[in-house]
Amino acid sequence: MAKPNYSFEKRQRELAKKKKQDEKQAKKRAERETSKPNPPPQE
Repeated sequence: MAKPNYSFEKRQRELAKKKKQDEKQAKKRAERETSKPNPPPQE
């Protein structure tokens, strides 16, 4: 029986986690850009 490659599994989990974080940040950034009100005029 082949022994499990824990390093590979860990790397895959880390990549999935990073991808999810990047998607979340992109979504937040997009929301900020679309819902950002125009800045008030400077006096």
